[in-house]
Amino acid sequence: MAEQTTAGSSSATEPVTNSSSAADGLSVWATAQSTGPVQRRGRYVPESGKHPARMLPAIAAHAIAAYTQPGDLVLDPMCGIGTTLVEAVHAGRDAFGVEYEPQWSNIADANIRHAHDQGASGRASVIRGDATRLMSLVPKALTGQVALVVTSPPYGPTVHGLVRPGEHGVVKYDDRYNDGEDKGNLAYRDLTGLADGFAEILRGCATLLRPGGAVAVTARPWRKRGELVDLPSAVIAAGLRAGLVPTERCVALLAAVRHGQLVARPSFFQLQQVRKARSSGVPMHLIAHEDVLIFAKRSLEDGSGVVA
Repeated sequence: MAEQTTAGSSSATEPVTNSSSAADGLSVWATAQSTGPVQRRGRYVPESGKHPARMLPAIAAHAIAAYTQPGDLVLDPMCGIGTTLVEAVHAGRDAFGVEYEPQWSNIADANIRHAHDQGASGRASVIRGDATRLMSLVPKALTGQVALVVTSPPYGPTVHGLVRPGEHGVVKYDDRYNDGEDKGNLAYRDLTGLADGFAEILRGCATLLRPGGAVAVTARPWRKRGELVDLPSAVIAAGLRAGLVPTERCVALLAAVRHGQLVARPSFFQLQQVRKARSSGVPMHLIAHEDVLIFAKRSLEDGSGVVA
């Protein structure tokens, strides 16, 4: 996910609804009332800004409030700088994550320590490794113990990153997952490879999920050479292959709501891409939300229902 915004109140970290929101049928999450930097300021270590695709803290916080109770166990198998883990421990949940790249797992560790220094009561840890082999990384004792999985697949090897003025125009930086095209990183696979790898990750998550637990995956389409890449549909297909059942499709806003109107928060490159497309006659619009795809474990009784 590119840098955007979050939370349903003036607080950068307070979720917009209480734990009954999912049952009440609320499908639009007001998760961008403040910008991403405002949401993270003081709550995350400064190095967190180097990650090219940070999840908005309010998205993780909202999912945790809606689908778990204090003391529950939360998992993010592609945890990056640990956003899901930090929001979980601040909410009194326990959490663990898996991260492939040491640079980000080290920052995730620092963010967890920072959360505990701020009084967070939950426990959290980060496992270094390849989440496509999740069950070889996680203690077997955790099988059937996870109440909620919150995660997001990568959107290719480069994302929006950050910008600064340079001698020859705008310079883009911190926009790559790593320096080499490591095929172990899902970011460097094509859509088919990404979906196959993500299905393996979700299969492990399904094994760890407790009865009645949920998997929340944020995803949105992107454009590659002008063509729309439908990542949400690929995620749904991956979930089905992993033995999960889609139960909800929600919207996490990447725009603020002000006086009944959406206030977009596009990155520099998003805005530039839309302007170029429109100038050439292509009616492109800014993407102002993430799809949040909610899954449950398939029933063992008939193979078609959802575990109670």
